[in-house]
Amino acid sequence: MGKVILTGDRPTGKLHLGHYVGSLRRRVELQNSGEFEKIFIMIADAQALTDNADNPEKIRQNIIEVALDYLSAGLDPEKVTIFIQSQVPELCELAFYYMNLVTVQRLQRNPTVKQEIQLRGFSDNEDEDQNKKGTPVGFFTYPISQASDITAFKATTVPVGVDQAPMIEQTREIVHKFNSVYGPTLVMPEMMLPENSVCCRLPGTDGKAKMSKSLGNCVYLSSTPKELKKAVNSMFTDPNHLQIEDPGTVEGNVVFTYLDAFCKDEHFAKYLPEYENLEAMKAHYRRGGLGDGTCKKFLLNILEEMLQPMREIRHKYEQDIPGVYEILRKGSEKARAEAAKTLNEVRKAMRIDYFGDAALIEEHTKKYSSK
Repeated sequence: MGKVILTGDRPTGKLHLGHYVGSLRRRVELQNSGEFEKIFIMIADAQALTDNADNPEKIRQNIIEVALDYLSAGLDPEKVTIFIQSQVPELCELAFYYMNLVTVQRLQRNPTVKQEIQLRGFSDNEDEDQNKKGTPVGFFTYPISQASDITAFKATTVPVGVDQAPMIEQTREIVHKFNSVYGPTLVMPEMMLPENSVCCRLPGTDGKAKMSKSLGNCVYLSSTPKELKKAVNSMFTDPNHLQIEDPGTVEGNVVFTYLDAFCKDEHFAKYLPEYENLEAMKAHYRRGGLGDGTCKKFLLNILEEMLQPMREIRHKYEQDIPGVYEILRKGSEKARAEAAKTLNEVRKAMRIDYFGDAALIEEHTKKYSSK
């Protein structure tokens, strides 16, 4: 069997640079590498509803936004299968079976689950804390749902950030348990981390640990030139770098973190020829004599060069929204057919394929006809 990728995003808003460096850019590279037999890209609307149940319209509207961002970034529906999670009901059935293989205590120990529960302000015990909502069961069991998504397509490789590593480990545990109990059926996935460590978690423009729509510190892939300029100019730098001649700190400086993620040596020849590479620029900033304005202008040129082609592609698809929905429909149909094959194999392994088991019917026929 060839190598298969499964990855995706929750449609809670437009995609931003954190999504791009964390996974989207790599997906396009993998799509064009020819290394993988199949690549499935999932818009995880069902998962997004687990903590947005009271606002389904938000999810509904953002599906098209995520699809447009995918296409504008270079994902090719001729090479990858883009689908909507809720349109593949087989995933729910697989998750239901996997729930019997995982304990509540194991889920409670999952670091990512614990972190996400805290992040969203859910309470571990709503009886004790009346000011917080309890954790929705669907949200709590997200690792099981993710295992269903991964195994349904027999993914061998799952590109994720470091914070998602515990989720993949839980999937591997489920695969091992299932295969041990029912026989070799599911494929054991491997995790693929970003090659550039900076890309594991790009900070927000304000220096916060993570880009967040709610914090308003994102740079969206669909940002206009005016919006992009405003975002770059507002970026957190070294608060002690008050004068150009003052020595500056690169570590924790958002502008330089973004340059680490996006800058290439060839950008200097085009936009800042006085430096050979980023290390030379950092050295000058550290010893003093390089202003934040120059650094931000350089970063703005790099990001504008990257995002301008995306805007043009996005605009083209925006003129044919029915065509985008057709891409999603066809992708969902293809994904469902693939998941159905796995589900049939799972049912057979679990010995609940009653109507397709001719031997079982024959056995019972003989048993009762002899009475």
